[in-house]
Amino acid sequence: MIKVGIVEDNKKIRNLIQRYLDMQEGISCGVAVDSVEEMLDYLKKKEHPDILLMDIQLPGMTGIEGIGIIKQDYPEIDIIMLTVYHDSHKIFDSLKAGASGYLLKHTSLPEIKEAVEDLAKGGAPMSPQIARKVIQYFNKPVTKKKPESDLTPREQDIVNGLVDGLSYKMIADRFDISIDTVRAHIRNIYKKLHVNSKAEVIAKSLRGEI
Repeated sequence: MIKVGIVEDNKKIRNLIQRYLDMQEGISCGVAVDSVEEMLDYLKKKEHPDILLMDIQLPGMTGIEGIGIIKQDYPEIDIIMLTVYHDSHKIFDSLKAGASGYLLKHTSLPEIKEAVEDLAKGGAPMSPQIARKVIQYFNKPVTKKKPESDLTPREQDIVNGLVDGLSYKMIADRFDISIDTVRAHIRNIYKKLHVNSKAEVIAKSLRGEI
Protein backbone atom coordinates (compact mmCIF):
# COMPACT_ATOMS: atom_id res chain seq x y z
CA MET A 1 0.00 0.00 0.00
CA ILE A 2 1.38 3.39 -1.03
CA LYS A 3 0.59 5.96 1.65
CA VAL A 4 0.12 9.48 0.23
CA GLY A 5 -0.23 12.87 1.90
CA ILE A 6 -1.29 16.18 0.34
CA VAL A 7 -0.25 19.75 1.14
CA GLU A 8 -2.55 22.04 -0.86
CA ASP A 9 -4.31 25.21 0.27
CA ASN A 10 -7.11 25.00 -2.32
CA LYS A 11 -9.72 22.98 -0.44
CA LYS A 12 -11.59 21.89 -3.56
CA ILE A 13 -8.46 20.58 -5.28
CA ARG A 14 -7.17 19.03 -2.06
CA ASN A 15 -10.38 17.13 -1.35
CA LEU A 16 -10.78 16.03 -4.96
CA ILE A 17 -7.30 14.51 -5.16
CA GLN A 18 -7.59 12.92 -1.72
CA ARG A 19 -10.92 11.25 -2.51
CA TYR A 20 -9.69 10.02 -5.89
CA LEU A 21 -6.43 8.56 -4.60
CA ASP A 22 -8.12 6.97 -1.60
CA MET A 23 -10.40 5.07 -3.98
CA GLN A 24 -7.51 3.56 -5.95
CA GLU A 25 -6.33 0.04 -5.32
CA GLY A 26 -2.94 -0.04 -3.63
CA ILE A 27 -3.05 3.63 -2.55
CA SER A 28 -4.28 5.28 0.63
CA CYS A 29 -4.43 9.02 1.23
CA GLY A 30 -5.05 9.56 4.92
CA VAL A 31 -3.83 13.12 5.32
CA ALA A 32 -4.55 16.30 3.36
CA VAL A 33 -3.68 19.67 4.88
CA ASP A 34 -3.37 23.25 3.66
CA SER A 35 0.11 24.19 4.92
CA VAL A 36 3.61 22.85 5.49
CA GLU A 37 3.28 23.73 9.16
CA GLU A 38 0.23 21.48 9.51
CA MET A 39 2.01 18.64 7.73
CA LEU A 40 5.05 18.97 9.98
CA ASP A 41 2.78 18.81 13.02
CA TYR A 42 1.10 15.69 11.58
CA LEU A 43 4.43 13.98 10.88
CA LYS A 44 5.48 14.40 14.52
CA LYS A 45 2.45 12.50 15.76
CA LYS A 46 1.28 10.07 13.08
CA GLU A 47 2.53 7.41 10.71
CA HIS A 48 4.47 8.99 7.88
CA PRO A 49 3.18 8.88 4.32
CA ASP A 50 5.52 7.44 1.68
CA ILE A 51 4.83 10.27 -0.76
CA LEU A 52 3.70 13.87 -0.41
CA LEU A 53 2.00 15.89 -3.12
CA MET A 54 2.85 19.50 -2.32
CA ASP A 55 2.01 22.89 -3.75
CA ILE A 56 4.61 25.68 -3.85
CA GLN A 57 2.59 28.78 -2.94
CA LEU A 58 1.09 28.04 0.46
CA PRO A 59 0.01 30.06 3.49
CA GLY A 60 3.02 30.46 5.78
CA MET A 61 6.03 28.49 4.64
CA THR A 62 6.39 27.86 0.89
CA GLY A 63 6.44 24.36 -0.49
CA ILE A 64 10.08 24.75 -1.54
CA GLU A 65 11.06 25.76 1.99
CA GLY A 66 9.03 22.83 3.27
CA ILE A 67 10.88 20.32 1.11
CA GLY A 68 14.18 21.15 2.78
CA ILE A 69 12.80 20.74 6.29
CA ILE A 70 10.82 17.58 5.56
CA LYS A 71 13.71 15.90 3.71
CA GLN A 72 16.09 16.77 6.52
CA ASP A 73 13.90 15.26 9.23
CA TYR A 74 12.18 12.56 7.16
CA PRO A 75 14.52 11.65 4.27
CA GLU A 76 12.49 8.54 3.46
CA ILE A 77 9.50 10.64 2.35
CA ASP A 78 9.39 11.35 -1.38
CA ILE A 79 7.86 14.64 -2.52
CA ILE A 80 6.12 15.50 -5.78
CA MET A 81 5.49 19.19 -6.40
CA LEU A 82 1.97 19.78 -7.72
CA THR A 83 1.78 23.41 -8.76
CA VAL A 84 0.78 25.97 -11.37
CA TYR A 85 4.35 27.28 -11.60
CA HIS A 86 6.39 26.19 -14.59
CA ASP A 87 9.23 28.73 -14.58
CA SER A 88 12.72 27.25 -14.56
CA HIS A 89 13.67 29.00 -11.32
CA LYS A 90 10.99 27.27 -9.25
CA ILE A 91 11.49 23.92 -11.00
CA PHE A 92 15.19 23.77 -10.22
CA ASP A 93 14.83 25.23 -6.73
CA SER A 94 12.35 22.44 -5.99
CA LEU A 95 14.54 19.71 -7.43
CA LYS A 96 17.64 21.05 -5.65
CA ALA A 97 15.72 21.15 -2.37
CA GLY A 98 14.95 17.45 -2.73
CA ALA A 99 11.71 17.03 -4.72
CA SER A 100 11.52 13.73 -6.59
CA GLY A 101 8.93 14.84 -9.14
CA TYR A 102 7.20 17.92 -10.52
CA LEU A 103 3.65 18.00 -11.89
CA LEU A 104 1.55 20.90 -13.12
CA LYS A 105 -1.92 21.33 -11.68
CA HIS A 106 -3.66 20.66 -14.96
CA THR A 107 -2.40 17.07 -14.65
CA SER A 108 -5.39 14.71 -14.72
CA LEU A 109 -6.29 12.57 -11.72
CA PRO A 110 -5.33 9.30 -13.49
CA GLU A 111 -1.96 10.87 -14.37
CA ILE A 112 -1.42 11.90 -10.74
CA LYS A 113 -2.14 8.31 -9.73
CA GLU A 114 0.36 7.05 -12.33
CA ALA A 115 2.95 9.54 -11.05
CA VAL A 116 2.51 8.28 -7.49
CA GLU A 117 2.92 4.67 -8.63
CA ASP A 118 5.90 5.60 -10.80
CA LEU A 119 7.64 7.35 -7.92
CA ALA A 120 6.97 4.40 -5.60
CA LYS A 121 8.80 2.21 -8.14
CA GLY A 122 11.81 4.52 -8.17
CA GLY A 123 10.84 6.83 -11.03
CA ALA A 124 10.94 10.63 -11.20
CA PRO A 125 7.56 11.75 -12.56
CA MET A 126 7.37 15.08 -14.36
CA SER A 127 4.81 16.77 -16.54
CA PRO A 128 6.01 16.75 -20.17
CA GLN A 129 6.40 20.55 -20.15
CA ILE A 130 8.62 20.31 -17.06
CA ALA A 131 10.67 17.41 -18.42
CA ARG A 132 11.32 19.42 -21.59
CA LYS A 133 12.62 22.38 -19.56
CA VAL A 134 14.92 20.10 -17.58
CA ILE A 135 16.26 18.53 -20.78
CA GLN A 136 16.74 21.95 -22.40
CA TYR A 137 18.66 23.12 -19.35
CA PHE A 138 21.10 20.21 -19.49
CA ASN A 139 21.40 20.42 -23.27
CA LYS A 140 22.63 24.02 -23.18
CA PRO A 141 25.97 24.31 -24.97
CA VAL A 142 28.76 24.85 -22.51
CA THR A 143 30.51 28.09 -23.33
CA LYS A 144 33.89 28.71 -21.82
CA LYS A 145 33.96 32.13 -20.31
CA LYS A 146 37.06 34.06 -21.21
CA PRO A 147 39.09 35.02 -18.18
CA GLU A 148 38.95 38.65 -17.19
CA SER A 149 41.76 40.58 -18.87
CA ASP A 150 43.36 43.80 -17.69
CA LEU A 151 44.13 44.75 -21.27
CA THR A 152 42.62 47.97 -22.54
CA PRO A 153 40.53 47.86 -25.73
CA ARG A 154 43.49 49.31 -27.70
CA GLU A 155 45.86 46.72 -26.23
CA GLN A 156 43.41 44.02 -27.21
CA ASP A 157 43.42 45.48 -30.74
CA ILE A 158 47.21 45.19 -30.76
CA VAL A 159 47.00 41.55 -29.63
CA ASN A 160 44.51 40.82 -32.42
CA GLY A 161 46.95 42.42 -34.88
CA LEU A 162 49.75 40.15 -33.66
CA VAL A 163 47.49 37.10 -33.99
CA ASP A 164 46.69 38.19 -37.55
CA GLY A 165 50.43 38.13 -38.29
CA LEU A 166 50.82 41.88 -38.74
CA SER A 167 54.15 43.63 -38.25
CA TYR A 168 54.43 46.58 -35.85
CA LYS A 169 54.27 48.93 -38.85
CA MET A 170 51.17 47.24 -40.24
CA ILE A 171 49.49 47.42 -36.81
CA ALA A 172 50.40 51.11 -36.62
CA ASP A 173 48.85 51.67 -40.06
CA ARG A 174 45.72 49.65 -39.21
CA PHE A 175 44.96 51.74 -36.12
CA ASP A 176 46.46 55.01 -37.37
CA ILE A 177 49.00 55.25 -34.56
CA SER A 178 52.79 55.55 -34.54
CA ILE A 179 55.16 52.59 -34.32
CA ASP A 180 56.47 53.99 -31.02
CA THR A 181 52.92 53.90 -29.66
CA VAL A 182 52.59 50.29 -30.82
CA ARG A 183 55.85 49.42 -29.04
CA ALA A 184 54.63 51.12 -25.85
CA HIS A 185 51.41 49.09 -25.99
CA ILE A 186 53.42 45.91 -26.57
CA ARG A 187 55.55 46.59 -23.47
CA ASN A 188 52.38 47.06 -21.40
CA ILE A 189 50.86 43.90 -22.85
CA TYR A 190 53.99 41.85 -21.98
CA LYS A 191 53.90 43.23 -18.44
CA LYS A 192 50.20 42.55 -17.90
CA LEU A 193 50.35 39.05 -19.36
CA HIS A 194 53.68 38.18 -17.71
CA VAL A 195 55.28 37.16 -21.02
CA ASN A 196 58.47 38.08 -22.82
CA SER A 197 57.74 37.49 -26.49
CA LYS A 198 55.24 38.06 -29.25
CA ALA A 199 54.89 34.27 -29.66
CA GLU A 200 53.75 33.91 -26.04
CA VAL A 201 51.14 36.65 -26.52
CA ILE A 202 49.80 34.90 -29.64
CA ALA A 203 49.77 31.51 -27.88
CA LYS A 204 47.82 32.92 -24.91
CA SER A 205 45.30 34.51 -27.25
CA LEU A 206 44.80 31.30 -29.25
CA ARG A 207 44.29 29.33 -26.02
CA GLY A 208 41.57 31.77 -24.98
CA GLU A 209 43.57 33.03 -22.01
CA ILE A 210 43.25 36.70 -22.91
